[in-house]
Amino acid sequence: MHPFERAGAQTLAEKAAICDACHGESGVPQDTTTPIIWGQKEGYLYLQLRDYKSGARQDDIMTPLAASLEHSDMLALAEYFASKPWPDLRQPSAPKAVAEQALKANVSVGCTGCHLDQWQGDGTVPRLAGMSRDYLAKTIAAFRTRTRGNNPGMSDLMIVTPEDDLKALIQYLAGR
Repeated sequence: MHPFERAGAQTLAEKAAICDACHGESGVPQDTTTPIIWGQKEGYLYLQLRDYKSGARQDDIMTPLAASLEHSDMLALAEYFASKPWPDLRQPSAPKAVAEQALKANVSVGCTGCHLDQWQGDGTVPRLAGMSRDYLAKTIAAFRTRTRGNNPGMSDLMIVTPEDDLKALIQYLAGR
């Protein structure tokens, strides 16, 4: 029996409540390495659920959860969470020197080419601004080691970006 079935989740609200257990009832995850999904881009949320279901992206919790979702469930959950307001984690802004380093790194890496000039994302590209520092660090590390395999282009970019620049980008993005 799949996790949603074990919990007796039939409706969208019941399925979303299962997501809220980790991602936060108010959009703020309890664990800072868990991503914010409230207010995230709908297309991106759908693609991540699809990738967890197919195994292209692996996670001990998300992979089995997504395996039990139908295509219509994934679309509905993505729409539901995208319509929620992005929560403010109240992370401090990066100091001026760190912000300058992050913006300089962006020029060479080209983050805003996809994530847009305010790191708000669009369509299937995720918002990065205001994401938790710990989640950003975890995700960048997973791309650098290629343990996150659902976006080889991101892995290529993260591997060639100096670690100090990535640390500056994490601090800068978290405080936006």
